[in-house]
Amino acid sequence: MIVGVTGGIGSGKSTVAKLFAAYPNTAIYTADEEAKKLMNASKIIADKLIFEFGNETYQNGELQRDFLAKIVFQNPEKLAILNSIVHPEVRNHFQDFIKKNQDKSFIIYENAILFESKSNLICDVIVTVFASLSTRIERVMQRDHCTKEAVLSRIKNQLSEESKMLQSHYVIVNDTFDNTENQVKYIHNILTEKRVSI
Repeated sequence: MIVGVTGGIGSGKSTVAKLFAAYPNTAIYTADEEAKKLMNASKIIADKLIFEFGNETYQNGELQRDFLAKIVFQNPEKLAILNSIVHPEVRNHFQDFIKKNQDKSFIIYENAILFESKSNLICDVIVTVFASLSTRIERVMQRDHCTKEAVLSRIKNQLSEESKMLQSHYVIVNDTFDNTENQVKYIHNILTEKRVSI
C-alpha cells in the first residue's frame, strides 16, 4: 500500500512521515530529498535546467540552489517549469523504489507537491498534515533562518490547505507531538485492518 503524506511548508509532514515509517515492514521515500539528489546526479535534469535558467545554475557540477531559488520563488511560471523538469524524474525514481520494496506492507511517500505533481494518482491513501499558518511561519523562520515575507512567498506558491484536505482520505492536525503521534497510530491501525481484510 502506498501512503502519500503531504502538507504545506512547515506543517510537519516530515515528522508524520517518520512516525508512519517507524512501524515494522514500512519503507519511506522523501520526494524533496530525492529530488535534491537527482538534481545533482541526473544529467537529464542538469541539461534541462541549464537550458531554462542559464549556465549559472551549476558550478563545477554542483547545483546552485540559492541562484535557482531566487528565480523560481518570485515567479510561479518559472517554478512550474522547474517542477515540470524535476518531478517526472522523481516519479520514475519512485517507481524503481516501489519495485525494490514490493515486500513491504506500506510505502510512505512524502511529497510537498503531491497534488501539483499529480503524484496523488499513484497513492492508495493520502494523508494531509495541517498546522495553523502562524505555527508554519514560525517553524520555517526558525528552520531556514529566513523572514516572514520569504515564508509567505513560498506558501503563496503552494496549493491551499483547504484544497489538499478536500482531496485527502485523512487529515492530521499537527499541534503537539503526542497528539500527532496518536493520530498516526489511529490511522496506521485502520490501514493495517484494511490490508488484512483485502
